[in-house]
Amino acid sequence: MFVAPDPGRLRLRSSARAVLGIALAVTVSGLAAHSLVAAIAGGLSALLALFTVTDATVRGQAVTTALLPAVGFPVLALATVLHAHPLLRDAAFLAVVCAGVYARRWGPRGHALGVFAFMTFFMAQFLQPAPDQLPELYAAVALSLIASSAVRFGVWCYERRLPPPAVPAPHPARGLARTTTRQAIQATVACAFALAVGQMLSEDRWYWAVGTVWWIFVNTASRGETLVRGFRRVLGTVAGIAAGLLIAIPLHSAPAPTAAIVAVCVFGIFYTAAVSYSWMMFFVTVMAGLLYGLLGVLHPGLLALRFEETAVGALGAALAVALVLPITTHAATDAWIQRAVHCVRDCTAASARRLAGDAAADPSPHVAELELLLGRVRLSLVPLLHPLNPLRHRKARARQVMSCLDDCAAQVRGLAEVAADPAASHDARLTAACQRVEAVVGALFAPGAEPAATPTALAPAPHHHPGAERALAHLHSLESALTALAHPVRSSPRAPFAAS
Repeated sequence: MFVAPDPGRLRLRSSARAVLGIALAVTVSGLAAHSLVAAIAGGLSALLALFTVTDATVRGQAVTTALLPAVGFPVLALATVLHAHPLLRDAAFLAVVCAGVYARRWGPRGHALGVFAFMTFFMAQFLQPAPDQLPELYAAVALSLIASSAVRFGVWCYERRLPPPAVPAPHPARGLARTTTRQAIQATVACAFALAVGQMLSEDRWYWAVGTVWWIFVNTASRGETLVRGFRRVLGTVAGIAAGLLIAIPLHSAPAPTAAIVAVCVFGIFYTAAVSYSWMMFFVTVMAGLLYGLLGVLHPGLLALRFEETAVGALGAALAVALVLPITTHAATDAWIQRAVHCVRDCTAASARRLAGDAAADPSPHVAELELLLGRVRLSLVPLLHPLNPLRHRKARARQVMSCLDDCAAQVRGLAEVAADPAASHDARLTAACQRVEAVVGALFAPGAEPAATPTALAPAPHHHPGAERALAHLHSLESALTALAHPVRSSPRAPFAAS
């Protein structure tokens, strides 16, 4: 966690800004409403806005943040009014779960609005407000969003100095072929299981199990990813409960030290989210214990119950992804690999056009997109590379896939650098080399196609521009890496595998 790379110190800046924004939101909402419940509601709303709103542009982030109350307020009213009607409340909660997961089909904005809707319903179970407290909570949520937005978009808007990332668009699909549709059904079934079993354990804290299912499904796209995330959530929760016994309970709800440690937890949540889900859950669990301490209900038995509800939620998620419209790790990984390889082809073509004299051709957007796609491939391969994965042949296959793709990315970056050199001239051999790369990509995923033979080394031709020679070297190495990729990609995931 502490040695993970942080290019541009983005995680550090995001974490520090979150502490500042949430602290301001809690202060403003608490002073306006003179209520601990309102202050907690405001702090959680600000945390969600800063954590889940991830549009590519600052303008997009501002629009999504402004839309949060549009989904949060009706859900908060629904949860509050139905609190005295358990059956209707449970049905409404499951409907919010299904709609919230399905909303991810509309990208980062749909994801953020879906999370906020779910967490607003969850927050109502946590705080248990009366209907006459709704105006107070609405004011707290609105003020907290305004305060956190003032920090995010005004005082500390470092994104204005950063180029927006090239976010890959998802593959078009319909019906049950769409991942978000299948996940919406899986999450709803898992939450129904968690809700039923969770209520057997506790009539008051059953929503912990439902919350566990929800957050396990966030940012996962396959059965393997969901199972690994569930394991990490349980691990982080256990560690957080142990820390809560040593930190939260001895504080006896003292406001000043509790607020200080909550600030540390907020920093930890944002700083570790991108690199370790277990560490993030550790900080979330400690913070939850501190908040329950402020509400005056914290005791060791409550922390033990949290572990039980978390285990129920993780079990529900595991059963759902295994039995209900399963999305296999192989299928999800193969789709991301195909997109990465096609991006390599596009970057190669753009570089070739640039070297041929087309000033409008620019491979750099494709290079940026490839980096994002490789990150998604790595994420999808996590279940196969996990130390607890007993399938060694699948682990070996995943390692070779990642090695080949990393080699492709290195060659593509080098090729783009050569293409950016205005002195590099066109060489007739570049066209043939690019055509070979495109042929390898075309055969890589074509049904029934035979893997290409390993290319022979190119003999250097005299009197050619050194830029063209470097471009040819990168293209040759790229062709070799793509050819080597055919072995792990085209072999059956269940077949024995020996790294080549």
